[in-house]
This record gives sequence, structure tokens and C-alpha cells, in this order.
Amino acid sequence: MDTPADNELLETILASIRRLGIAVEVEVSGPDTGGHHTDVFVRIGRGGKVQTYAARMAKGLRPVTLGAAMHQIERFDHPGLLLADHVTPPMAETLRARGIAFVDAAGNAYINQPPMFVWVKGERPRHRTTAGWPRGHMFRPGGLKVVFTLLCHPEWTDRPYREIAARAGVAHGTVGDVVVELRKLRFIADVNGKRRLLQLERLLRQWAEAFARTLRPRLLLGRYRTAPGHWWTEFTPAGYGMLLGGEPAAEKLTRHLRPGTVTLYGDKVDSRLLLDFKLHPDPDGSVECVKRFWAFETYDDGLVPLPLIYADLLMIGDARCLEAADLIYERIVDGFVG
Repeated sequence: MDTPADNELLETILASIRRLGIAVEVEVSGPDTGGHHTDVFVRIGRGGKVQTYAARMAKGLRPVTLGAAMHQIERFDHPGLLLADHVTPPMAETLRARGIAFVDAAGNAYINQPPMFVWVKGERPRHRTTAGWPRGHMFRPGGLKVVFTLLCHPEWTDRPYREIAARAGVAHGTVGDVVVELRKLRFIADVNGKRRLLQLERLLRQWAEAFARTLRPRLLLGRYRTAPGHWWTEFTPAGYGMLLGGEPAAEKLTRHLRPGTVTLYGDKVDSRLLLDFKLHPDPDGSVECVKRFWAFETYDDGLVPLPLIYADLLMIGDARCLEAADLIYERIVDGFVG
């Protein structure tokens, strides 16, 4: 754990496990997790039956960030465990349906470790912990824009700050603050005299979760309803100043998903789009228009950059989208390696 607040939350969660009559201890090192970042390893057992879990800490867990946590845990090459400050009943049901073990600080838990089975939901937090979402320049809206730009183009990391700022659509000073923080967190280092972006997969996961929590809610231009059908396949997004994101973008790339939500990114909602496809304002509609937040060009056939498609799929977080997110994630990682 990196901070006293992290340690406080972990100790509270361990205490909630012990209150269930289950033995638990933290391991300093643990098994291989397939190269994926693990926050801590814990051993859980009862009656001589012990299992080591690769655990993921989730502070301030919300429905829009649950998909990111599940995606990371499911990629471990070892049994995964979600440790959270609080898991609401709907989130608990989602985790159980996915077969993901979890324990929170309130005493809610799902552990299916035969012959031991634990299922508790609906408990409210007994104590308020000081652990919250990480704070810093890279987790603010401007910082998230900078990180997004570098994830899309890691080769720009060594460019002058003014160039990065122009491409990210932020102030010059924001880039400097973010680079300092990325260095401190070991996401940037000097290699052969040049700045290089490191741990890109881990940074992608942190960015996607923070984007859903902090920046994405500020970008919604409107939601709309229209007649069912594949209308979005029948138009050229650029003709309306839009790019496809989320589920329809993933469907075009993977042919693995039937979109339930159509996500369009642009500077504004063109009235012609509303008229041509009979889109009517509806806060629960299946069409969402989101403000574009980057200033560099995209080249992938009218689609938003891959990291943004990935983040939007995780935010929806159902089984269909998580499967598609996994395919998009592999494309992104292949690009990092290449």
C-alpha cells in the first residue's frame, strides 16, 4: 500500500473478514499475475483450507468504475479478490454473477472457496475511512486530457510542453504539472536522454477508471431516443462533425458486439443529425452525444481513439461490453509493444 489512507482501508477490510470467522493475512509477495499490477496478496482460509488471492483495492467504488475493476481482476492468472470501502447491493450482485470474490470494509462479501461459501450484502459502512480516490494533477480533468493524449501517442512524451498542451487542449502549465507527477509515480523516466512513457498498461487502466469518475460526466451534451435499428451504420459521422465511440466503435473493430448504446463524440450536436435520424431528447435514451475533449487528429475511419473506446466499454460494464473491452485492450497493448 502506498499511503497511510490505503493502509487504514486495508486494515478495516481485513478486520471485516475476521469478523466473519475467517482467517486472513497479507503476503509480502505472491504468485505471478500474468504481468498485471496487483495491489496486495492475501491468504484467506477456514478449517485448514487456504487460498492466496491477488487483490485489487478499489476506493470510492461506483457503478461507472466497477467495470474497470472487474476487467483487471479477470485478467489475473491467479484467483482475484476485490477489496473495497463499500460495495452496494447491486454491485454485489454484479460481482457474484461474474464469479468475482470481494470483501468490503462494511462486512459485505462474496467468497466461493469450497467448502467455504460466504455471501453477505446490504451492510452499511460502520466507520468512515480517510481513504479516497487518488488526488493529484493527473486525476483532474486537465490532467486526464494530457494522459489521454500520451496514451494515444506515447511517442509525443518527449515533445515540448507547448506542443503536448496544444494537442491535449490544455494550458501549458498543466502539462508540466502532470509530467512531474507521472515521473514521481514512475510512469515517465529519462531513457537515453529522452522522456519515455512507462508502465503503459497500468497507466491505461488508471486513466480509464479516473476518466469515468471525473471527466466523462462533464462531457455529456445530451441523450436521445430513436426507433430501434442499426441507423448508426447508415451515416458518415464526419458529415455531422461526429466520431463513433463506445459500443458501435467496438462493433466496427471487433464484430463482437451488438450495441445497446450509441455513443457519438463531437464539439456540438448538429441539428441535422437530430432531424435526419429522428433523435428526441430523453435522459434515458440509448443515444448519447459527448463533447470531444482532445485537439489532435484521429485517423481510424471515423472512430475515437482506442483508449477512449476501451474506457467507455468499461463504464457500461456489462458482460457484453467487458468481453469487447478485452479485445480492444489487446489491440491497444499490441500498439504499445509495436
